[in-house]
Amino acid sequence: MATPTGFDPPPYPQDRLAGLRATADALPGGVVDASVGTPVDPMPEVAAEALAAATRAATGYPPTIGTPALREAAAAWIDRRFGLVVRPTDVVACIGTKELVASLPHHLALRDPSRDTVLYPAVAYPTYAMGATLAGLRAVPVPVDDRWHLDLAAVDPADAERALLLWLNDPANPTGACATPAEMAAHVGWARDRGIVVASDECYAEFTYDAAGEPSDPVTALLAGADGVLVVHSLSKRSNLAGLRAGLVVGDPGLVQYLGEVRKHAGFMVPSPVQAAAAAALADDAHVVEQRARYAARRARLTPVLASHGLRSDGGPSTFYLWLGSDRGEDGWAVAARLAATAGLLAAPGDLYGPAGTHHARIALSVRDADLDLVIDRLAAAAA
Repeated sequence: MATPTGFDPPPYPQDRLAGLRATADALPGGVVDASVGTPVDPMPEVAAEALAAATRAATGYPPTIGTPALREAAAAWIDRRFGLVVRPTDVVACIGTKELVASLPHHLALRDPSRDTVLYPAVAYPTYAMGATLAGLRAVPVPVDDRWHLDLAAVDPADAERALLLWLNDPANPTGACATPAEMAAHVGWARDRGIVVASDECYAEFTYDAAGEPSDPVTALLAGADGVLVVHSLSKRSNLAGLRAGLVVGDPGLVQYLGEVRKHAGFMVPSPVQAAAAAALADDAHVVEQRARYAARRARLTPVLASHGLRSDGGPSTFYLWLGSDRGEDGWAVAARLAATAGLLAAPGDLYGPAGTHHARIALSVRDADLDLVIDRLAAAAA
């Protein structure tokens, strides 16, 4: 039991879906879980081979900051994908990226205790706010406009003055929206003018699409320069390595070095075989092209079927999520209940990502094609 002034963790967001899951699972063939976004497609063979080859040699402690091979592979990938030259020494490994997102506010507050506020998008991954809470800081949402883009002009000047950190997320979870290069530069400039560190979560960068659903070049905060900027990347989505927990943070050399030193003391180590698998995956682009095409094909198949049921894709074209609004005026829980009952599809109500998402629901396209067939067949039967 929590003390009167202690922290009592709220229910984990996905744990709130137990009733919807039971409804969906009652259909013949069972539930198709599209609520989380966990990858279901194959791990790239190059990563699996590197993982196996490195396992027997993993008798010693791995370097917390990352092996030279991993840091060099990350720098080379950033050069290929974003056209930016980054030094391998300005890259640090992390255990996936969720732990980095959750721990970063605490570590930055130790470095600068004069500020106590974390700014994050009003519709966003819940860990941005939770990381602030776990650090004993204020979590303040930044309003978004009708395209789900940040509206930094709406930030209270008093909150901006107290802000330690500004989270960006492009392409965005759950909305699929993506800032333009000009918008990204403006976001970074706004934060720099106020002495706020920018943390840009770009773990969906490889799944950037244009309005026609074609692959498009991603936008990164580092295009505005590394000063005061940290960029977070994950192999979970890019390479279907979510079960291995491999990620990286790159950017401002001073901040990256600071985080590396703190993480050494805390013992945040990515296992050596995982680092080897991540380095191999970062060096290979072919499997990413295949995965990008899988998600685009699933989006193209499912979107019109949902539209025939009054569920429109109301977000941007990027990531592997559909951000659904209802033509019937339903809120996110009603949309999720309807999908569970008619299609056996478990969706995430939008308020899991903040009150501003109340009238939407999110579907992840990380479902097997056979399961997608099942959902489409069920929706067709419901419409008959």
